[in-house]
Amino acid sequence: MTSLLLTNARLIDPERDSDTLGSLLIVDGKIAAHGAEVEVPEGAEVIDCGGHCLAPGIVDIGVKVCEPGERHKESYKTAGLAAAAGGVTTMVTRPDTLPAIDTPEALEFVERRANEATPVNVLPMAALTKGREGREMTEIGFLLDAGAVAFTDCDHVVTDTKVLSRAMTYARALGALVISHPQEPGLSAGAAATSSKVATLRGLPAVSPMAERMGLDRDIALVEMTGVKYHADQITAARALPALERAKKNGLDVTAGTSIHHLTLNDLDVADYRTFFKIKPPLRSEDDRLAIIGAVKSGLIDIISSMHTPQDEESKRLPFEEAASGAVALETLLPAAMQLYHNGFLTLPDLFRAMALNPANRLGLPSGRLDAGAPADLVLFDPDAPFVLDRFALRSKSKNTPFDGARMQGKVLATYVAGAAVYRRD
Repeated sequence: MTSLLLTNARLIDPERDSDTLGSLLIVDGKIAAHGAEVEVPEGAEVIDCGGHCLAPGIVDIGVKVCEPGERHKESYKTAGLAAAAGGVTTMVTRPDTLPAIDTPEALEFVERRANEATPVNVLPMAALTKGREGREMTEIGFLLDAGAVAFTDCDHVVTDTKVLSRAMTYARALGALVISHPQEPGLSAGAAATSSKVATLRGLPAVSPMAERMGLDRDIALVEMTGVKYHADQITAARALPALERAKKNGLDVTAGTSIHHLTLNDLDVADYRTFFKIKPPLRSEDDRLAIIGAVKSGLIDIISSMHTPQDEESKRLPFEEAASGAVALETLLPAAMQLYHNGFLTLPDLFRAMALNPANRLGLPSGRLDAGAPADLVLFDPDAPFVLDRFALRSKSKNTPFDGARMQGKVLATYVAGAAVYRRD
């Protein structure tokens, strides 16, 4: 029996909404006890956390790892190192690879590569339709048996409502989670920015935030019809929030997420045509940003994720409307989230409820909490440590972060998976 005591730590407990000084005991890879007074077993290793914060490891839904097909952008090895350095203990990976993860064989490849190369937990999602083309649903049952934790076509919206309703009905029968990207694809096609004065003055093709509301309305109607477990990957516009609130009040099995970029950036950031700020959905207005923060605070939006999307230099060094969308964020998720803490918008328990507890609960995982018996997947961090982000120091192969050169606060000091340190800051 191996035991480790982490003492003199600020214990961030999202389940109890508490931030208290105490200790946490790990025995054989699981949390044995935590609190102000914890008995130390004989022979236990003791680590003094120096008063820094100890929280459940981040469960990040929606990470893109570019294997197979685009390994030059991100591999499981580099994504795993970035995740460990960012306090992410579980990556829930997207199926929008080349080819898409739409067969049990492709899923088994992902699991094998992840086990070989990654120090953190990896849970793969599978495509909802074959090739993410929206024409024919995948073998959901076989993919579930092979280890898929959810089904999504990512940013390829299934436009054929009959195909989507059939897939949802089948997923409902199997108890599978469907994750959708709420967007009206006709309106949003070719858009590089959100409709605003900024987009007009810069001559950028834009889309109204109503496209997100329209996509969500359709999805919710289908959820009501089929009874499927549903998660909206990114809610970024204030106009979509009333529909989400109604769905939850009506008892539908609906949750929603948002990205850290939509919580910390706005549409003014694209004014200089910097393509590292081009993401999908496009950055919204400041009013939208504040409304989404409020929805996270109230619990209307359940999950914050990185939506880690690596793009190489060639994909980004293009005119703004032609450049690829997406940003890397495994290592910047926690320090960016600290902006919300330091600005007084969200408490640390609020943040870890959205980054760890809620995503774990949605996927039926035992992690994301400090309870006895839970896996000892933990992050130790200093929320106040200042630094200037250098994108070339990131462990991801791709360096497309909008935070390059930004002054940030919050450094990960150590990351533990099943009680073993997978990252320690030098």
